[in-house]
Amino acid sequence: MPSRHLHLAPSTSAPAAAVRAALTALRAEMEVPAEFPPDVLAEAERAVDGVAGSRDDLRDLPFVTIDPPGSMDLDQAMHLAREDDGFVVHYAIADVAAFVEPGGALDAEVNQRGMTLYGPDLRTPLHPPVMSEGAASLLPGQDRPAAVWRVVLDASTEVVDAQVRRALVRSVARFDYAQVQAWVDGGAEPDATVGPREAASLALLAAVGEGRRRLERERGGVSLDVPEQEITTAEDGTFGLELRSTLPAEGWNAQISLLTGIAAAGIMRAGGVGIFRTLRDADPRDVARLRRTARALGIDWPQETTYADLLPTLDSRASRHAAFLNEATSLFRGASYAPFGATGQEPGVPDDAAHAAIAAEYAHVTAPLRRLVDRYGTEVCLALCAGDPVPRWVLDALPGLPRTMARTGQRAGTYERSSVDVVEAALLHGREGEEFDGVVVDVEDDAERERRLEREAGAENGGEDGGTAAGSPARVGQVVLADPAVRATVTGAELPLGDPLRVRLAEASVPERRVRFVVA
Repeated sequence: MPSRHLHLAPSTSAPAAAVRAALTALRAEMEVPAEFPPDVLAEAERAVDGVAGSRDDLRDLPFVTIDPPGSMDLDQAMHLAREDDGFVVHYAIADVAAFVEPGGALDAEVNQRGMTLYGPDLRTPLHPPVMSEGAASLLPGQDRPAAVWRVVLDASTEVVDAQVRRALVRSVARFDYAQVQAWVDGGAEPDATVGPREAASLALLAAVGEGRRRLERERGGVSLDVPEQEITTAEDGTFGLELRSTLPAEGWNAQISLLTGIAAAGIMRAGGVGIFRTLRDADPRDVARLRRTARALGIDWPQETTYADLLPTLDSRASRHAAFLNEATSLFRGASYAPFGATGQEPGVPDDAAHAAIAAEYAHVTAPLRRLVDRYGTEVCLALCAGDPVPRWVLDALPGLPRTMARTGQRAGTYERSSVDVVEAALLHGREGEEFDGVVVDVEDDAERERRLEREAGAENGGEDGGTAAGSPARVGQVVLADPAVRATVTGAELPLGDPLRVRLAEASVPERRVRFVVA
């Protein structure tokens, strides 16, 4: 599911240097690996020298990749075509298992990392770049091993059939979202070297993407268009945040991935073995908190309007809408994985194995270069489609994957949140003492407050810490500002949930990654 994206623009200013220093310190504190061990690099180098095994030759299909500008770790390439009154989607996924020896040094390292970490200033990859940006990446003009999905859709884009097999592919072009959007909107070919088959494939992306999104809404699912934020530095050294709106092409591209994950889950269910990505229904308290955030940002959300019905009315190009969409990712907390049919497990699919946001059973199989679990899910589907036994190394690993992904996912979330804290502190640094309009969206409950007071036993709460006139301890909560769209800690004697209030900036420390307000 989406997360908050931040990119630090190149700058030699002192504030930018302070932000980079804080991010470097954060990585050291969290023990984010700066490089791969020598034995892992050596094993990766050996692996890229040759890929064993027979494969179908699908190099005649003109696959293309669609990714953010500058991306090198290209997991997916696609080709879409008409078939009768429906569609055929060919979706090539990087065959990472062809390069990773089960039980080897590389396998152990990626099981420790779990997923690629994205910071505002740099990326910490799951696999060594010689693989993830080289021999395993579906770069254009290169023969590459892949797990190729063939998904047949009817006229309404419902899945009719889905299969996956190992093949050799050759991507012919790499596009970013803006190029694809320009082609669909204006009919101008995004690259003069692309022929009519490739152009026809891109033209169908909108039809398939919109069809799948319509089916998603009918199921009760939702998709978030989370905008990307660019951290900018003005001539005077001050920081700002500029939003890059989400293009429709990004949503269409995401629907191809979701379609494949749903198809993979169907294959796993039929075969009685696999691992689902699961998500429970949103906690009513989180929905209530999000409604308060909408109020803070001036977004009209009538009580009778559902969350799913609200989303299509928002425009990620509007700063307040974009801030709301970023906050809306909180509804996806609690996602997990449910393995079944693996070594030591009872047969059968577990109950309540659906993904609430997608409103369907779903499996992660489309991003193996950036997410560990996808390699295992892909191997399950390859074996089931071929009528072969699922490899023992996969069956043995499945039960432990939820724990591994939870651990690494928690680290990724902490890293992302702390990176945002750095940026928000830089944005507000120098404005201490100023007052802002905001809305409290969360307040600690009584049990949390008691635990905090026990930790702070003997400490006095007063003055800038927000104590009451009578000396009673302050409440602690979270406040969302309307401008700038920042979420941070607030303390005060009374923190009325959902009501507008004035807050004063007490602290904005880049090195400490901390922003703190008090009730004005």
